[in-house]
Amino acid sequence: MSKTLFSDFPEISSKQWKQKIQADLKGADYNDTLIWHTNEGIDVKPFYHADDFEQLESELHSTASTFNIGQTIFVANTEKSNANAIDAISRGAETIIFVIPSEDISIENLLKNIDTASTPIIIKPEFLSPKFVKQVASYDHVNLEVDIIGHLARTGNWYHNLTDDHSLFEATVKHTNTLSVDVGLYQNAGANMIQQLAYALAHINEYLNHFDDQPNTIQKQSLKVIFNVAVGTNYFFEIAKLRALRLLFKTIANAYQINTDCIINVSPTKRNKTIYDYNTNMLRTTTECMSAVLGGANTIINLPYDAIYHKSNEFADRISRNQLLILKHESYFDKVGNPSDGAYYIESLTSQMASKSLTLFKDIEANGGFLSQLKEGTIQKKIKESAIKEQSQFDTGDFVLLGTNKHPNPQDKMKEDLELYPFVKTNPIKTLIEPIIEKRLAETIEQERLKTE
Repeated sequence: MSKTLFSDFPEISSKQWKQKIQADLKGADYNDTLIWHTNEGIDVKPFYHADDFEQLESELHSTASTFNIGQTIFVANTEKSNANAIDAISRGAETIIFVIPSEDISIENLLKNIDTASTPIIIKPEFLSPKFVKQVASYDHVNLEVDIIGHLARTGNWYHNLTDDHSLFEATVKHTNTLSVDVGLYQNAGANMIQQLAYALAHINEYLNHFDDQPNTIQKQSLKVIFNVAVGTNYFFEIAKLRALRLLFKTIANAYQINTDCIINVSPTKRNKTIYDYNTNMLRTTTECMSAVLGGANTIINLPYDAIYHKSNEFADRISRNQLLILKHESYFDKVGNPSDGAYYIESLTSQMASKSLTLFKDIEANGGFLSQLKEGTIQKKIKESAIKEQSQFDTGDFVLLGTNKHPNPQDKMKEDLELYPFVKTNPIKTLIEPIIEKRLAETIEQERLKTE
């Protein structure tokens, strides 16, 4: 945006544009008619102008052309998972994410015939074990992601207990020099974007503050900080959210004098996905992946259109992977670095999101920090309030999911096609804190429809 175009024409100020718009409204109120008020407390104007900025300065270190196509594989059987990974790589996957349910899994067999130098591997264990950490740490180009606070937030309990979890976590970080934050949980539970960003910052701050007291545990200049983020269909806002996250992390990283580059891995949200008229899920995930690319995601792991009600299957995995391949190789999303830089609307959203999120982050820190507010239930309460507001907008039709709360197909039947239970599951166990529960917007409508099939 540094090159001035159409310099032969006189400049028109934002004030002049607004006066012209006001005249065309013929007496209607400008603010009531044209200003969009969002759940994030951001007022979206009908136009944006260079006058709105003292300067346009991008501090982002990512480029759209660097995004990798990711594939998640749940490891129930080592040999099958290895074969699935090799097949996915041959079909275009560039990063493999293995979700490991048991420490009995052999990493050697899982990675057999996979060139980890050319295909990055991410291991996500559903347990905490020093033996397993040592096994993974012996492999180059394999990232191990462990998030003990994220596990506490999601389940309501530590893996073992506070002391043991922190001790094992310290050993893990010492081996891997990696910190991972599950931001997607907050989005899928209904947090608005300001909350998502503030909680991401407060979440990672708990870790950085902890390791600041143990300077020999991490290597500051090579520390990997990974944010796993979920994005929805609010296209430009999601682009701005990812950009704001990178800027916010740079701020906190400078305070701790660590590597200021973070890794952002993105998946589409489950919150707006539906079991009825399920092909619309492909449309939603396509725009969500586009937001992820333009927002500067490092790796994008698409969500299969039937992920909420079908077991993992080759067809759906191939379709979800092909969506990204089309964006990258046929739509040329990999040819322009940071195309959203300098777009007045996106720059404004990025700035406002970063500012509002930083304010909320400071409030969390002033009131004891993220872990303290999780234990008190404050974080859960705020997410519930946001989720209830969004649910109300869905119920009244202000938030539209095509095929579900608008233009539903009454002939669509799904009862016999459900391989997975697609609704919130209740698990009556004792927990230390109230867990943060992911819930889709369409669940109530879908349950009512299933009853009448």
